[in-house]
Amino acid sequence: MITSIARWLGMGTAPRKRSAHKATLKDLASIRNHLLRAIEDCIDQQALRLRVKIESARTPQELWMLRNDAFQLISQQHDQSVAAERINALIQFFEGWLEPKQLVRIK
Repeated sequence: MITSIARWLGMGTAPRKRSAHKATLKDLASIRNHLLRAIEDCIDQQALRLRVKIESARTPQELWMLRNDAFQLISQQHDQSVAAERINALIQFFEGWLEPKQLVRIK
């Protein structure tokens, strides 16, 4: 009965599908470095706060969630087309760590 109600509400009872393996420190460092490089020429207080958040992120998912902050920062320092280009270039480093439907390009 719970399954039927969950299905009716549009919610599945199966756990969310995640990556088959856990990211190592080396994996995280690689993703983190690419994200930091995307904002390396941004040099204000907001950039400093974002760098701290990036350094403290513990999973690829946490790093992915910071891409919007990175986009906003890059847009303010340059423009939206530069920001979109840089953020879209990061997608390849998140492949395998996130569900493919989350890896959406910025237009």
